[in-house]
Amino acid sequence: MNILINAYSARLGGGQTYLINLLQNLPDGNGFRLFVYAPPSLQLPADPRITRLSTEWPTTNPITRSIWERFVLPRVLRKLDIDVLFCPGGVVGTTPPKGCRTVTMFRNMMPFDMRVRRKMPYGLQRLRNWLLERVMLSSMAGADLVIFISEFARGVIASRIAVRRHATIPHGVPEIFKASERDEQPRPSFVPEGEYLLYVSRFDVYKHHYEVVSGFAALPAALRERYKLVLVGEKDSPEAARVQSLIESLHLNEQVVVAGAAKYQELPAAYRHAALILFASSCENCPNILLEALGAGRPVLCSSVDPMPEFGADSVLYFDPREPDQIAEGLRKVLTDPERAEELGRKAAARSQRYDWKVTAASTWRQILSLGTVSHGGAK
Repeated sequence: MNILINAYSARLGGGQTYLINLLQNLPDGNGFRLFVYAPPSLQLPADPRITRLSTEWPTTNPITRSIWERFVLPRVLRKLDIDVLFCPGGVVGTTPPKGCRTVTMFRNMMPFDMRVRRKMPYGLQRLRNWLLERVMLSSMAGADLVIFISEFARGVIASRIAVRRHATIPHGVPEIFKASERDEQPRPSFVPEGEYLLYVSRFDVYKHHYEVVSGFAALPAALRERYKLVLVGEKDSPEAARVQSLIESLHLNEQVVVAGAAKYQELPAAYRHAALILFASSCENCPNILLEALGAGRPVLCSSVDPMPEFGADSVLYFDPREPDQIAEGLRKVLTDPERAEELGRKAAARSQRYDWKVTAASTWRQILSLGTVSHGGAK
């Protein structure tokens, strides 16, 4: 059985993390070959069953990549006698040859969240999400298998279209994020001395950093003096500038640390040394940052917007991310009650055990490989 993965859209952290874990956990046996198109930044495992493919087309540009997918990739599929084409980015821009099955995923919720889209200024980003919504729906409707990463996401799509076959397989948590290794991780250099509250996420309106800072500012002075708020994430955006202005206007420069982006391998230690972890997003499909935070075994305060309760269950304390007063009240409840904080930490660590990349990968490969029995009219 021959499988081709078109991963050229996996240019950033989440998409690459998914593929790395999927490829590092291939099923046993030699009953298949795997061909992969991927950005040069994605390092593939040294497995004899994996062959890296390349093209001279400028695939970093979405338009030229779409042309390549439409006119060139079908010829590659025929030449390599591919049984299954897997497009994890959510868009199948290729008409496969007869007998070649297609698999895609639903990972990007933003094109389907009208609350977020309405807040976008008119321009390229708004147009891009309008187009993505339509292209992704078409891709999922035509695919032989759609992999969802949350039941919430499956419900969103089920309300719009019918899919031929689907499976819900949430992402996993790398072992390095699990609480059992907490004491072995040195404190990262970008966090301040003393106790701190941590929020890891790139700056965007739907991540609600503005409301988090406002909630922190509403805490009693004694708590603001004891704990610093650390914001970790890319800060080259208008929203980051808006949050920075808020920090300055509230005279919180000494209490709120805007650390910027951090290396992925430094995040486990940042989580584990935090007194409390926040996650305030209101637009997610499968919230990887929440899953990583659970693994740290620290108390977690989390957005109540779906699908977060699907993953956090009763192991976290919820708040409405649009309401700073609720954020402040949640912080106060946990920070002034050590027993409650300890209980939430235990529950978070236990909950994280449900999310394992080995399980995720095994379920994914089982679904994909099952399509091979019907490819090419059952000839293989």
